[in-house]
Amino acid sequence: MKNVWIFLVFSFFGFLCVRAQSNLTVKGVVTDDTGVPIMGASVVVKGTSVGASTGMDGEYSITVPAEGKALEISYIGMITQVITINGQTTIDVQLKEDVSELDEVVVVAYGTQKKSDVTASVQSVSSKELTDITSPDVSTMLQGKASGVQVMQGSGQPGSLPSIRIRGLAAINGNVSPLWVVDGVIVHGTPNLNPNEIESVSVLKDASATSLYGSRGANGVVVVTTKQGKTGKSQLTLSSKTGFSFFNQGNFEVMNGNQLYDYFGKFTNPGNIPDWFSEEVLQNNYNWIDNSTKTGTVQDHTLTFTAGTEKSKTFISLGYYDETGTVKDYEFDRLSFRLNHDYKVNDRLTLKPKFAVNYNTRENRQHSLYQMYLNLPWDAPYDGEGNLINPRDFSGSWYGRDQSNYLYDLQWNYTKGTEFNLYSNFDVEFEILPNLKFISTNSYTLFRSDNKSYTDPQSTSGQAVNGELYQFDSKRITRFTNQMLRYSNTFGDHSINALVAYEYNDYVYESMSATGRGLISGDEVLGNTVTPGAVGGTKNEYALQSVLVNANYGYADRYLAQVSLRRDGASNFGLDNQYGTFYSFSGGWNMHNEDFFNVEAVDQLKLRASYGALGNRPDNLYPQFELYSVDNPYDGRPAAALKQLRNDDLAWEKSYQTNIGLDTRFFNKLNLSLEYYNKNTSDLLYFVKLPASSGYDGYWENIGGVKNIGYEASASFDAFATDTFSWSVGFNIGTNKNEITELFENQDIINNDTKIFRKGEDVNTWYMRKWLGVDTQTGDPLWEVVDPQTGEKSQTSDYNSATRQKVGTASPDFYGGFNTRLAYKGITFSANFVFSKGGKIYNSSRELYDADGAYPTYNQQVLADGWSRWEQPGDEATHPRLVYGGNSLSNKISSRYLEDGSYLRLRNIRVGYTIPQTWLSSVGITNAELYLSGDNLLTFTDFSGMDPEVGVDPNNPIQGVGYYSMLYPVSQRLTLGINLSF
Repeated sequence: MKNVWIFLVFSFFGFLCVRAQSNLTVKGVVTDDTGVPIMGASVVVKGTSVGASTGMDGEYSITVPAEGKALEISYIGMITQVITINGQTTIDVQLKEDVSELDEVVVVAYGTQKKSDVTASVQSVSSKELTDITSPDVSTMLQGKASGVQVMQGSGQPGSLPSIRIRGLAAINGNVSPLWVVDGVIVHGTPNLNPNEIESVSVLKDASATSLYGSRGANGVVVVTTKQGKTGKSQLTLSSKTGFSFFNQGNFEVMNGNQLYDYFGKFTNPGNIPDWFSEEVLQNNYNWIDNSTKTGTVQDHTLTFTAGTEKSKTFISLGYYDETGTVKDYEFDRLSFRLNHDYKVNDRLTLKPKFAVNYNTRENRQHSLYQMYLNLPWDAPYDGEGNLINPRDFSGSWYGRDQSNYLYDLQWNYTKGTEFNLYSNFDVEFEILPNLKFISTNSYTLFRSDNKSYTDPQSTSGQAVNGELYQFDSKRITRFTNQMLRYSNTFGDHSINALVAYEYNDYVYESMSATGRGLISGDEVLGNTVTPGAVGGTKNEYALQSVLVNANYGYADRYLAQVSLRRDGASNFGLDNQYGTFYSFSGGWNMHNEDFFNVEAVDQLKLRASYGALGNRPDNLYPQFELYSVDNPYDGRPAAALKQLRNDDLAWEKSYQTNIGLDTRFFNKLNLSLEYYNKNTSDLLYFVKLPASSGYDGYWENIGGVKNIGYEASASFDAFATDTFSWSVGFNIGTNKNEITELFENQDIINNDTKIFRKGEDVNTWYMRKWLGVDTQTGDPLWEVVDPQTGEKSQTSDYNSATRQKVGTASPDFYGGFNTRLAYKGITFSANFVFSKGGKIYNSSRELYDADGAYPTYNQQVLADGWSRWEQPGDEATHPRLVYGGNSLSNKISSRYLEDGSYLRLRNIRVGYTIPQTWLSSVGITNAELYLSGDNLLTFTDFSGMDPEVGVDPNNPIQGVGYYSMLYPVSQRLTLGINLSF
């Protein structure tokens, strides 16, 4: 019996040992799809009652019994994952948000809505989609990512901002840029924000989406939401990238010394060539472009911290951006800081202060784009001893017409500037009743800039005045307040969301400039100059106040309706028209939720339509007043001179907009949205010029109307989505046709010798002499003549006899973008393309570089593929014969220099690798990604200039559309980056 007991005891302990050996302890970290640890996630051994939950750092530890084969990890709002153990002792899990396409929340005017409830035209872009491009501004990052939105980069200079047009041009002399709203605050112009601080961007396009912004929503609205702290998560994240930028000449090329020599040899009037021309010019073959350009560098570093409890949530960001240009000696850098904090005082009261600052500097000793192309290769900037040459005091030969070596002055002269932006919010949310909230949004912004231009006494430009110092300082203050009551409730099948608010916004701007002459070389103090020069300054201001009402109603997730009303008052209208009323209403039908709808392949089918009236104000802040100029002294005293005629009847521009949309989703994979819109704008604001004999420059008047009609489509397809592999593609396209519907007394308006405003025509209609090519027998240029009485057409070689006429438009036929994204285990790949088809660009630089001998002492453009020069009778050529001094004004403004602006550009390509968390846990890193990114690496276009993406002339944002001069091209860029989370 004793032996039996001994046997049983040993058997029992043996069983326990085997049992213990069968158990397995598994540890790991649970994070969300951004790498942020999740506290309170449930980890259960599937099929058992054994479980654990994650701690503050998302860590868990669980003992798996012998029968346990898999772990089931879940968290509220996340997709549950089941992972086979297979003997692993460390299993890190990344959970994804369990948000269906229809339940996704998008930011709209003054709030948010479920995507399935939206009846307006709204397109949302997440932070992940934005930050693939390396840029200091968010507006550049929107390019190609929203249908109906044109983002045109007018310059590749570091720190420059693009122009944005939403659904065409709705004005001819007024504001055409969209309104920007940041965290509920209407801001002045385009905000200077660190893109890494942004959570999402919503583009509001139709009247239903923008009418709550009333007089400022006619050109669309861009709503920016910055990042916030999240409950239960504490994370430190470092995003860092460094890159190299390369000068991009596109299809443009100027001649080297030998090519230019051969060019001179083809002049058909060699007797006019100066005596200095001989083979001796070939002693120099200087490459001004190589000397003036370099590989630029870019750095972009952001450190963020987020933490949150049920009571307090905090987001802190510190960023540094530095970029040197691909044209030498231009540098832009920015230091930025943001603090967003939510503090729940009690169950009813929450305080939401926000504070952000950034400080920008620009150092500009940039080489001259103009001269690096125009200067002859036969002229070298340095003498034999390596000293810079001043052509006006040089014993040798300098062949260039301007007798200028920009490098000589650049060794001393420069400009530099600083810019300071402060954004501050103090927002309050108070729950009056369970379904009624009071929301107070209050903001103060401050902008300060300081710019200085230094001209040294030793420089050619400074010798006459013994040096000059110019300083310009400006300050802008804006204040914004919105006091809102919001009611939200659901009862049965009914849901209602309504608000009523009062809003006030004002702006004050002041600037001062001064010039001093006579200074010691290197002295930057204005007070040390000997002679005061011109003194300037300005001050202007505006104010707006508004009352707004909005209501959204839904029934049974099937029938949706929205109505908005806003009453705006603006300081820059006369008392007779100071207030305007703007409104919209829209409806939607979620057909897929109907009982009769039973199509298994269709997950969503929503029809929506909207109509509304919006307004627009002139850029001028005092268009209604009679203005006098007092900057012309007389006998030592200020003297007033007539400037602007008053107009008490000046009224708001009114934009009546219709939108019809269809949103669908098939097989839970394919999303498709189709839209049609009609924007009819009347009472266009225009500055009418008066003859000098009137004593006035002119006056503001409501003179006409413009209609924009367009179609948009956007699609995304989630081709594959598994635990290890995913692939998605996206596409968007927009087309817009505009037409001037009315003008003052139906009179044409000729603009800048290149465009015309005419009833029935496109706003961007080119108006100039029509080029007919080259006379095959004489090589002379040919233009078209149209008889004004009979309409009969003929040709002439006399430029002044040719008829100015319509020769096309700068508006593209369509534009958009497409993208693809792949992920396999830890490897990700993405590519974004943008395109534009049609629209003619006037390449004004060719007036100088492709001038048929009109500017023989400027360097000339190498003929593009397919171009040819006339040399003898019978030649069918694109270019007239070469004549020293010019061939019958062949290089003057005509359709000869209008070119097709179509292009396809690889905007960005990115390859990334996320390091497995099992490699990182020992060093305290929860997420790490390395990536390589390229911007603008390929561009396909027939445009002969450097860059077809010329966008808008910044000095003439409406009439300058498609007008190309020698602009700073958009650079190509390669960037290496890393994202780390702790």
